[in-house]
Amino acid sequence: MGLRKRAAEEAVESEVIKMVKIEVLDMGAENAKLLIKDSDRAFANALRRTMMSETPKMAIETVRFQMGSFDLCLSCGHLNPAAAARESSGGSGCNQCGKKLEKEGVDYTVWETNGALPDEMVAQRLAMIPIPTDHTMFHYEETCPTCKDLVPEDRGCPTCNMIYTCKAFGTEEGMTVTAGDMIYLGDQSLEIPEHYRSIPITKLYKGQMLEFYATAVMGRGSQHAKWSPVCGVTFVPRQVGILNNKTKAKILWDLNLTINAKDFDKDGRLEDIEKVETLAKELHHVGDGTEIQTEFKDAITIEDVPGEFIFSFETDGSMSPQTALEMASSSLSETFSSLGDDLKAVL
Repeated sequence: MGLRKRAAEEAVESEVIKMVKIEVLDMGAENAKLLIKDSDRAFANALRRTMMSETPKMAIETVRFQMGSFDLCLSCGHLNPAAAARESSGGSGCNQCGKKLEKEGVDYTVWETNGALPDEMVAQRLAMIPIPTDHTMFHYEETCPTCKDLVPEDRGCPTCNMIYTCKAFGTEEGMTVTAGDMIYLGDQSLEIPEHYRSIPITKLYKGQMLEFYATAVMGRGSQHAKWSPVCGVTFVPRQVGILNNKTKAKILWDLNLTINAKDFDKDGRLEDIEKVETLAKELHHVGDGTEIQTEFKDAITIEDVPGEFIFSFETDGSMSPQTALEMASSSLSETFSSLGDDLKAVL
């Protein structure tokens, strides 16, 4: 038994631990392409799943709609409860400026919260609007330093909640309410990103209005899709082009496409990632189903590079691709560390 244990310990000590390497191929405002080296499919898939389901993100969780009919004072723009301020109903005038509300269309206009879309559908649309997420400013409600000791119903403060308000009125020809009509009650840097302010919420016509307060909280994609900050997360093996037969490869060159013999190195390899992707498409011109398939055969082939993967993803606008990658990597590291501690405690 002692010999077996010693042999196992020596095997562990002699094992070479390789660190996964990540090279940034492209990092835009909303998308990224990475090259993962010294890894395997299991790690790439773990990163993919973590990025989708465990990366913290703010999203609208609850919406409080203002319901009823209102008289809008045309002098000051104040909304008065329907009929309460009208002179014909014995009212004393506008609650804010005191002007008498005598004639509709002259002193006031009537607005009702009776839009075409049900409140539930409006709330669903609000939930999917990308909310700017600053992980240094906000916490989960359950871990918030101010709220964590409170019952769930009483939680909610400026460090774990973001509140947006919206008040919109319809027009004769119809007015589209968009994400840009939402106003954040706080730092203006956390307003809806400019690129997403045109997202439609609903459409209102004359006499219709919409007023609500929406509260966003931190969550994970594993709880609901609205808390997933990324989409189109994919990974494929990195590939290289291999020139096997220069003579027969001329069949492809003669088609005057993008890739030619000069793109291959002296060893007959094409390693540029973008060019390999182009080559893969152009090989369809001489591949299965073409008249020159038999003559071309495998003059040029594409092979996978062991342990290397091209990882691509887009964000929904709530955070930058770099932030999404960093938060996913941190979450994955914590998961592995916790798993390692559990295994040590058991074994």
